[in-house]
Amino acid sequence: MSTSATAPDAVLRRLEWTVLRRLDGLLHGDYRTLFRGSGLDFADLREYQFHDDVRHIDWNVTARLATPYVREFNEERDLTAWFLLDLSASVDFGSTAQRKSGVAAELVAVLARALTRHGNRVGAMLYGHRVDAVIPPRGGRAQVLHLMHAMTTRGEPARAAANATRLGELVEAAQRSVKRRALVFVVSDFISAPGWQKPLAALAQRHDTVAVRLYDPLEQALPDLGMMLVEDAETGEQLFVDTHDRRFRRRFADIAARRERELRQGLATAGVDTLELSTADDLAEALMRFADLRKRRARASNSARLPAHLATCR
Repeated sequence: MSTSATAPDAVLRRLEWTVLRRLDGLLHGDYRTLFRGSGLDFADLREYQFHDDVRHIDWNVTARLATPYVREFNEERDLTAWFLLDLSASVDFGSTAQRKSGVAAELVAVLARALTRHGNRVGAMLYGHRVDAVIPPRGGRAQVLHLMHAMTTRGEPARAAANATRLGELVEAAQRSVKRRALVFVVSDFISAPGWQKPLAALAQRHDTVAVRLYDPLEQALPDLGMMLVEDAETGEQLFVDTHDRRFRRRFADIAARRERELRQGLATAGVDTLELSTADDLAEALMRFADLRKRRARASNSARLPAHLATCR
């Protein structure tokens, strides 16, 4: 993505036309599936329906009428979202026309614009080899452009430093800085030194936290390309490898699969929803899959919490 002054605006206009318009037509009333406010005011009572949150059941009314009733709330419009952005060297990789950093920039642009169009505020914390910048939450299209510009210009020092990523430092910084309950997106490839799982779990206890895991297909399986020079983007270490060797490709795939299992286990243990985003993905379709995941997770959570004697009242 170009870092010229006009590039972010041009990219955002393209995304508004190609992605946001598709989402507007596909999500319909499911905007709240992706984004929920933090403040609630009591509005009314109505009978319980299958997808309702059982925490909103009014037990006094339910006992009196022998039918489950839930309290309805007016959700506060002022939702604040934070993007914790990993701009370390490994995020600059891509085997297709798109790099992981480009996928991250487009995702942030789409989500931030979807939020600000509904009167919400967005902010960001940018990590290279440390937390390089904090962008306070604001609303409006100009704020989205500010975030996009920051993402394209803040990555260069990190790539030059080529230090090992410590994602836990970014998450811990967010724990200290984000005081009020918020929607938090952790956007990273999660190629990091160990130790990010516990801070992420602690962050999820306080905030609605979503992990956006970026990856490239080449990171999971190597094609047969013969002898080639590979470089560790995090450390700068270089090594010649023979990708024509089937045993080497199998070992690579086994290591990648083991890391994949460990990563997914870590995210599951942290208790966060995860959006997996490949450099080969269609962004609108990926967001629709994620909206469906959030919807199904909410249904499963409500079913698990529903008392047995109310199970037939769905």
